[in-house]
Amino acid sequence: GKTAFVYGRHGITGERTDDEMGIHAVRAGDIVGEHLVLYAGKGERLEITHRAHSREAFAQGAIKAIEWISEKERGGIYSMDDMMQELEQG
Repeated sequence: GKTAFVYGRHGITGERTDDEMGIHAVRAGDIVGEHLVLYAGKGERLEITHRAHSREAFAQGAIKAIEWISEKERGGIYSMDDMMQELEQG
């Protein structure tokens, strides 16, 4: 089936269905950016974590996007996927 993205668990109990993927956002303390991808099964889990210690990395990405789009034809509509694909191709 098609994956359903589920935001939050307010009032929801029990196991997720096989088609559900949970997505949560936590804002706390001085956390600048922490991203966790968690794959869990019975008796095991795999975690991939990214931690940003400052907003500088995000600012560098924003500057790169501004530079990229400033070279594009005026009035076009572009996505981050467009930029990433072009940058990957070099």
